[in-house]
Amino acid sequence: MLDRLCIIGVGLIGGSVALAARSKGLAREIVGVDRDPGTLRQAKALGAIDVGFQTAAEGVYKADGVVIATPVGKVQAVFEALAPVWSTQAFYTDVGSTKTNVVRAAEHVFGKMPANFVPAHPIAGRELSGVEAALGDLFESKRLILTPVPETDVRMLERVRGFWQALGAEVHDMSVTHHDHVLAATSHLPHVVAYALTHLLGRKDEKDEIFQYAAGGFKDFTRIASSDADMWADICLANAAEITALLRRFEGELHDFGHLLEGGDRSAILHYFAEARSARQRFLDRYRDTS
Repeated sequence: MLDRLCIIGVGLIGGSVALAARSKGLAREIVGVDRDPGTLRQAKALGAIDVGFQTAAEGVYKADGVVIATPVGKVQAVFEALAPVWSTQAFYTDVGSTKTNVVRAAEHVFGKMPANFVPAHPIAGRELSGVEAALGDLFESKRLILTPVPETDVRMLERVRGFWQALGAEVHDMSVTHHDHVLAATSHLPHVVAYALTHLLGRKDEKDEIFQYAAGGFKDFTRIASSDADMWADICLANAAEITALLRRFEGELHDFGHLLEGGDRSAILHYFAEARSARQRFLDRYRDTS
């Protein structure tokens, strides 16, 4: 059991870490750090944290476990605030959806990657945001990716692995660059496409009628366009090269399908759809989604 767990950024993910740690009895005291005093009051009222601070230096005092749960665009500022009070005895981890920028930020602030910081990314979330949307079982049976680097202390790696496993996550290891490549395809691009489609239809003259008659498929596909815009702007900028490369390939897919329609080739269209359907079924058969 941790004596003091500090969570920097008490939003959906940070709040869910706090609630899960509370329900699992992983820490004697849970401390929240957030610039918004209203968020801290709400987190305390929900039972997620015991006490809240507006500065990281206050929050990490005597903490033996620290989770950085801010948007990825704010991570370097967090490292800068933590640098003067960094403890070599505590473990540090994060929840960012991109990892290359997080590692670079740590290297920029500390000169090299701290041995006791283990980057992590829980593949869990909701389109809702804020601590009021936090769930104590958000990580239960969800995949979580750790991206250790050569400098990572093996003992700290195992402490962090054990921490996330205790929250209910299924933990996997991956390199930093491979993580950003894979997540660009499976998470970042789909969010961009959902935002883009919703943006396109929202600008049409008949948008009210379009949304009025939208079927369930439209609502399902565009659901993630309700995600936190500030967070996703940071993610897209942090992984811009990978996302841009995929967008070019996606443009090619749309172009190719447009040619099938223009040619009126029904058998080719059926074959295209069947291939996509089979690919999705292979995914479902192999990686049964537990979300």
